[in-house]
Amino acid sequence: MQVSDYFPQGKRWWLRLHEKGGKHHEMPVHHTLEEYLDSYIATAGLLREPKEPLFRASDGKTKVLSDRPFERRDALKMVQRRAKAAGIKTRIGNHTFRATGITIYLTNGGDLEKAQQMAAHESPRTTKLYDRRNEVVSLDEVEKVVC
Repeated sequence: MQVSDYFPQGKRWWLRLHEKGGKHHEMPVHHTLEEYLDSYIATAGLLREPKEPLFRASDGKTKVLSDRPFERRDALKMVQRRAKAAGIKTRIGNHTFRATGITIYLTNGGDLEKAQQMAAHESPRTTKLYDRRNEVVSLDEVEKVVC
């Protein structure tokens, strides 16, 4: 993504996501993400750099941002390291985040059709594959087992 992939539309900010096959998917930005991105862009000095990478790799372990784009494989490795350090034993992948986002959205009363649209899925069947609501067994349900 480039800095210009975060852009104003009306009174809201949007992201242009780059999908498989060269497709683009535009989404309004959640207000919390907007705060984080605004702060990041200002701190990184990217306000006047629309053609530069939005997310940048650091120069080694210096914690100084380089001009190189932050590669998705490196982002995934970083998330996996942090999950492991936090004691999360579940295998983490890019689909983990899709499933979590879709499940939380649907749990909070979201509509499957809108979830499909946000996930840029062509079929609602694909979106349903990411719905993890039925996989959660509550302690209350387990306690109904009487021995």
